[in-house]
Amino acid sequence: MTKNVRCRCPWLDTSKQDYVTYHDEEWGVPLYDDQKLFEFITLESAQAGLSWYTILKKRDGYRRAFANFDVKTVASFSETDIERLMLDESIVRNRLKISATINNAKRFLEIQQEFGSFSNYQWQFVGNKPQVSNLNELSDYPAITEASTAFAKDLKKRGFKFLGPTTVYAHMQACGMVNDHSNDCFRKAEIIEKY
Repeated sequence: MTKNVRCRCPWLDTSKQDYVTYHDEEWGVPLYDDQKLFEFITLESAQAGLSWYTILKKRDGYRRAFANFDVKTVASFSETDIERLMLDESIVRNRLKISATINNAKRFLEIQQEFGSFSNYQWQFVGNKPQVSNLNELSDYPAITEASTAFAKDLKKRGFKFLGPTTVYAHMQACGMVNDHSNDCFRKAEIIEKY
């Protein structure tokens, strides 16, 4: 008797159970909570030049190191905190990325002040509703889009760091601004139905 195997996105390494759980429960689910959005944008910026799985494995370390992504606390981090974080093996010890996270927290607060929430600001780049992609195989996945380019350009203008169009597109995918589950992935229809 053959076991019924769920079809999942072609990029997913199904031999890594924590990766499968992330794909099945979080990736591509529309997210509007600012604290979670700060977590996602921080993790994506930390990922620049590395594999997403490397960052996923360090996620708990990032939560501990960056005050569970409390944006006000992170915005108040000092040079002493940077030195402490440079010794923390549970995160990527890159001074520029650590400094960028603190800088980005300050910019994040400015956006909250201006727009009422970071969520309000972020979702405007997709007309305030998830965009559904038509993806059948790995080669169909874009690295950047017009929306991610516009979003990244605006973030840069506002002083954010380590958030170019490719990184921003990965963020958009992760927090459901775009539903980039492949057409045959079981999560695609589930997310469309629920959100």
